[in-house]
Amino acid sequence: MIWLLFIGGLTFAGPDSALQARFSALMAQAQAQRLEVRPFGEILQAVGLWFQGAPYVAGLLDEAPVETLLTPLDRFDCVLFVESVLALAQTIALGDTRMETFQRRVEALRYRDGRLGGYCTRLHYFTDWIDDNARRGMVRDITQVLGGKLVQRPIAFMSTHRMRYPKLQSDSTWQCLRAVETALSQRKRYVLSKSQVRQISAQLQAGDIVALVAREPTLDVVHVGLVYVGPNGRRGLLHASPQGGVKVSPDLQTYLQNNRSSVGIVVARPIDPRHP
Repeated sequence: MIWLLFIGGLTFAGPDSALQARFSALMAQAQAQRLEVRPFGEILQAVGLWFQGAPYVAGLLDEAPVETLLTPLDRFDCVLFVESVLALAQTIALGDTRMETFQRRVEALRYRDGRLGGYCTRLHYFTDWIDDNARRGMVRDITQVLGGKLVQRPIAFMSTHRMRYPKLQSDSTWQCLRAVETALSQRKRYVLSKSQVRQISAQLQAGDIVALVAREPTLDVVHVGLVYVGPNGRRGLLHASPQGGVKVSPDLQTYLQNNRSSVGIVVARPIDPRHP
């Protein structure tokens, strides 16, 4: 059972004994592998591989009645997987391996300006997630550098599908989210088409964040994962998939071509906290 701690009207999920044990085991594994001295991308890939086989569970962050900082480490959706791996890698690289430090790092990645302030402060749209974390030095959007083309789209999926999101039944929360969408719709975005990926794949590094751009025109991203570099140098996708949980799809180009709900990708490179 996870206990909830209420601070200033906000809610944090305190670690139960099982979660603390999972976290401690991961930190012991990192120490045994001496991950802290390895390049940051290699740390990300190694950490992500620890979770192979963990189940995919949709909607985990929306289960609590109030916005709660959840970090289960044994089940994931695609964004929760990326956030968890990145926060763990940051924690390992910097050597502060306390559970509370890891959870604060997840909070910093998940919420606008790095602070949990309610449902609308969560970075629900992943391009917003990239922008906010890039502004605060966590990642760098490298899509344009890789040859991405400029696009702009009217983001409105959540507000126009209000009934799918129970917390949007509150008018004030819906209006707040609509304002976020309006701001996102005004931003220009660079996107790599599926046909470009093969020619730029050698420039992708282990641990790069790949966001699949939605075919649905009012949505930005349909899935996210991490670049996996295999022993043969082939680029794949390490991700929490609705089909099979956390796994490696060994060829990124093939995976993208078979994903009919996407039209291209955005790529963000996590910044090594040891060398910001």
